[in-house]
Amino acid sequence: MTTITKSHELTNPQKETIIAFSFALAAAILVKIPTLFGLELDGNDGFYFRNMSLFVLPLLTGYFAYKRQLKTSTILWLSVAFVVAVVFANVYPFTHGNDTEVLLALHLPIALWLMVGIAYAGGEWGQVNGRMDFIRFSGELFIYYVLIALGGIVLTGTMAIIFQTISIDIEPLFEQWVLCGVVGAVIIAAWLVDIKKGVVENLAPMLARLFSPLFAIVLITFLGTLLFTGRGIEIERDVLIAFDMLLVVVICLLLYSISARDSQSPPGIFDYIQVMLVISALLADVIALWAISQRITDLGFTPNRVVALGFNLILLVNLAWSAFLYIRFLRGHASFSLLEKWQTDYLPVYAVWAAIVVIIIPPLFGFA
Repeated sequence: MTTITKSHELTNPQKETIIAFSFALAAAILVKIPTLFGLELDGNDGFYFRNMSLFVLPLLTGYFAYKRQLKTSTILWLSVAFVVAVVFANVYPFTHGNDTEVLLALHLPIALWLMVGIAYAGGEWGQVNGRMDFIRFSGELFIYYVLIALGGIVLTGTMAIIFQTISIDIEPLFEQWVLCGVVGAVIIAAWLVDIKKGVVENLAPMLARLFSPLFAIVLITFLGTLLFTGRGIEIERDVLIAFDMLLVVVICLLLYSISARDSQSPPGIFDYIQVMLVISALLADVIALWAISQRITDLGFTPNRVVALGFNLILLVNLAWSAFLYIRFLRGHASFSLLEKWQTDYLPVYAVWAAIVVIIIPPLFGFA
């Protein structure tokens, strides 16, 4: 595993701390500004629902752009990308809670996460190591953010209890300001991951190695049960989201396992487990695609079905070629670095599809 060294990077720890907390504070302030104009978190206009990622990801990108001292031209087109995102998140005539609005809110942060990656890579996004480093960062960020969130829950719960002893209810105060902590914590978690990467960079890959066999067992058991019972998959929205999330987890497990592996090492038992995981996920994806196609044939196209069909086709290509490359590696016909390159090269595909969902799907279906 190789972790790249960012060029032209700030190295003063005290200055980095001040900068990180300044960006976190800016995100916390930014998320409260709309309330000054009568927009509420739980309002019927859906403003916060659609724009949540835009309160934090531009600032997270700005933090890394400043820290890596990106070129002005790169900063400019990253800014343009966020401006375009703001426009499409707010100009479409959505009815709050409809399918296309939900799809936009879910896919906008996926598309914008690519912008964060470009800033994080510090000019090395075009290199495999740069993209793989960002994959590791994303996993560690999730872990750190969850830990911070758990600490925040314990802190606020303790405060609520102790103030309750003097008959003061501070929960309404938490409700007003909790969103500030939610967005600010993203930048603080990113800062912690970046400064501690030499210590914790193996945490996400270690968890991937722990859970890969378990997920392989779950998928194989699922496929066996499906064959034995002859039952079909229910393609209701919530079920489909959960099913696709499972496949996304499999892709993440594959990515982080690859990131922790020495590409020069010979095949081992864990590689065979990974191949079983990928093939079982591939078969599950084929079954899901068949069920979605049947649903479209019987009931026609809807925004959810079109997006699910496209996403599962993207997963199918990724899983199929990953299985092919992994099997070739196990048979000694290809190097492991080809699999690593394939996975990192495929990352923009997800962002492009997410952008299509954000920009094209809503008007295509009349914002229904």
